[in-house]
Amino acid sequence: MFASLILVLLMGAIAWVGASIGLASLFGVVLPYVAVVVFIAGLVWRMVYWAKSPVPFAIPTTGGQEASLDFIKQAKIDCPSTTWGVVKRMFLEVFFFRSLFRNTLAEVRENDPVNNGPRSIYYSSKWLWCFSLLFHYCFLLVFIRHFRFFMEPVPSCITFVETIDGIMQIGAPRFFMTGGILLVAVLFLLGRRIFNQRLRYLSLANDYFPLWLILGVVVSGICLRYFDKTEISQVKIFLMGLTHFSPVSPEHLNAIFIVHLTLVCVLLMYFPFSKLVHAPGVFFSPTRNLANNTRRVRHVNPWNPPKQFFTYPEYEDAYRDAMAEAGLPLEKQPEKAAE
Repeated sequence: MFASLILVLLMGAIAWVGASIGLASLFGVVLPYVAVVVFIAGLVWRMVYWAKSPVPFAIPTTGGQEASLDFIKQAKIDCPSTTWGVVKRMFLEVFFFRSLFRNTLAEVRENDPVNNGPRSIYYSSKWLWCFSLLFHYCFLLVFIRHFRFFMEPVPSCITFVETIDGIMQIGAPRFFMTGGILLVAVLFLLGRRIFNQRLRYLSLANDYFPLWLILGVVVSGICLRYFDKTEISQVKIFLMGLTHFSPVSPEHLNAIFIVHLTLVCVLLMYFPFSKLVHAPGVFFSPTRNLANNTRRVRHVNPWNPPKQFFTYPEYEDAYRDAMAEAGLPLEKQPEKAAE
């Protein structure tokens, strides 16, 4: 946990010092291009690897009654047997996190008055679903809002999103709701791993690092907007230069902006090789993209080698004489015996 935090702080400090000693071009120009190349190449590599991976077993996740007799009601979303049912389940999974919504927590009560001893209890857990949904959608809206730095003129759809996001204006510059909600959601997800004893026991460094990294991106972005403000027009000129492959020097930009950009680049490079890649990975998961129809459709294991089948007529032709001597019944008698 603390090693991941120290690593993120160290990266931010290196970017800050680099911007102060004249290395802003390294962190502001070279690193973004490298990060984009690594992100695209890594993502393509992971998706091609998943697409080429064989699926030896049909293992769709089932959460209800499968298709059976006509008078038994089927759970068409939680246990789909058709392609259209899989599409509906994938839609609810991707946009509403349906499986996480149905998640339950298990707990053992040591001194339960009913059993006079330990008892396992299960109860609904909606807080994780709620904050996960807020985190992903707010992150998406913040990502969409940032396109105004890369386009001129700014499309009306992005302007509309920015207007709705800041409709409850508080002070100047106006407060964007998604930024504040995103910060709260990241803190909840991080605090859940830190203060939940069982989850902390199961967590590894690669569970903490992306959360600390995203928290660093969010906090540095909030500092840029509301506290140690930078010139928005200069930032847009710089980012437009990167987009059009005619970069300008970032020496005049705020050091916190270089830190923010560096953490974003690290997040991009880390994304294809981490658990964060579950975003496209859900579409390649056989537990989600397969229909539960193994009773009607045969699933062929692609790992099985091709086999030479030996039919019974071929078997009898090969061993007819031996079978006749042994007195076994034959569909066709040997030629000598027939004569």
